[in-house]
Amino acid sequence: MSADSAHPQRSQAITMLVVANLFWGLSFPLIKSLTGVHERLLPGSSSWFITASAIFPRFAVGAVVLGGLCWRALRTLTRSELRQGVGLGCFALLGMVFQNDGLQFTSASTSAFLTQFYAIMIPVFLALRARRAPPWTVWVSCALVLAGVAVLAQLDWRDLHLGRGEFETLVCSVFFMGHILWLGRAEFVANRALPVTVVMFAVEALAGLAMALWTAPQAADVFVPWTSGPWLGFTAALTLFCTIGSFTLMNMWQPKITATEAGLIYCVEPVFVSLMALFLPAWFSAWGGFDYPNEIATTSLLLGGGLITAANVLIQLRPLPSPAKAAA
Repeated sequence: MSADSAHPQRSQAITMLVVANLFWGLSFPLIKSLTGVHERLLPGSSSWFITASAIFPRFAVGAVVLGGLCWRALRTLTRSELRQGVGLGCFALLGMVFQNDGLQFTSASTSAFLTQFYAIMIPVFLALRARRAPPWTVWVSCALVLAGVAVLAQLDWRDLHLGRGEFETLVCSVFFMGHILWLGRAEFVANRALPVTVVMFAVEALAGLAMALWTAPQAADVFVPWTSGPWLGFTAALTLFCTIGSFTLMNMWQPKITATEAGLIYCVEPVFVSLMALFLPAWFSAWGGFDYPNEIATTSLLLGGGLITAANVLIQLRPLPSPAKAAA
């Protein structure tokens, strides 16, 4: 591929990954709303059961819908595509589980900050593997991202200590790093994104169902949320935008850029979360019948978002070699 043809594809990949971040930003108020509805329908449910009840339907429906759209490709699923999809499903699922459990034992701001540590861990891991330090732009961009997330989350450094919640959040970040690196492996370059995504969704759906049945007070409680209109509406939006939309875009376009760049781009998600928290909670809570107030715009949003944006602009001014060139 020539440089002229590669540049538009690279730009399109970055745009599509930013859109994926936009969809993931929507997932935060949607999952909070699902939790509010669930607690109203089944008071006293454990955090594990609520988490599993959100994971299972979004990935089960996502697997069925996406599988129906690409059923011809699934009939010719290769061993490499199966392996990649299973790996992606395991990494993503474990990351979500540790992130959700860690949130029970630490503040949301600390969780948001520590989750983004994969932006640092990816270039460090790649540098150790290649025995070659990345360019200075990578380190400066990583520092800007972490500073931006800390400002955005209004992190109180006095609250930062390594307890169970913080440790689990760092473990979650390791699994998210594994997800990004597994997706970008050179051996999977010929794989088709859609069938790989279906396999990934199926793995997460099966694990989510098993977790829901294991943690439910009674087996019948697994189906209680399905009787609620707001719960179905929130789940439908979570499935369409934050599952089918975001992960399909990620699996299709991330391999066009380096894992280091992808890790930095994914740090844009907290900016979208903060923006949507300004107006969506009140709408969702009015429909679902629970208390979830809007957040207030602050200088932290502008400063934190500006630092994260600056990090991504810097890394694009001096782009890293494409995955194909890096592998060569």
